[in-house]
Amino acid sequence: MRKLIGLFGSLHKNEKGITGLETAIILIAFVIVASVFAFVVLSTGLFSAEKGKEAVFAGLEKASGNLEVRGAVTATSAVPPAVDSLIFNVGLAAAGSPTLVDPLTIGDPNNIAINYIDEQDRIANTTWTTTEILGDGDTLLERGELMEITVALPVGSTLDINENFTLEVIPPSGGTLLINRTMPQQIDLVMDLH
Repeated sequence: MRKLIGLFGSLHKNEKGITGLETAIILIAFVIVASVFAFVVLSTGLFSAEKGKEAVFAGLEKASGNLEVRGAVTATSAVPPAVDSLIFNVGLAAAGSPTLVDPLTIGDPNNIAINYIDEQDRIANTTWTTTEILGDGDTLLERGELMEITVALPVGSTLDINENFTLEVIPPSGGTLLINRTMPQQIDLVMDLH
């Protein structure tokens, strides 16, 4: 009997198996908590990376020009020295999206707007007309098409020799096309503005 009591006593004193089991449970709990934390961190990182990518693409779309000037900017004068109109050609920039260029819908938010600025005036939504040079017959400027835009000088505005002016061509999406030019030393019937 003494041996049996001694055996039970030694079993009760030696608790190494129970301590190992408790340690294993604690270790497994730490691993589970760490994996959940890692999953949360990775999910947050992937979410923020996706949002960052969206922000970059939105910024590129906003900053990149949708339109570009193709060729010269010309000023015309029926009776020098009074400048009547400014003429330039536009096409889509690389990777530009199709843009409505319709002088009959001036003020439409889906159409371009052209502002005129000189040393005395700033006039929004000036009057302009288009002539299709290359295209498919509609007023939607698409890849490979070319439109000539004629901006009538606003009533009361005059351009003198050596005067700077700017035309702002604002498409519904993408960056604004700024056309800055200086009038030449002499006003002729037709002038190529460099």
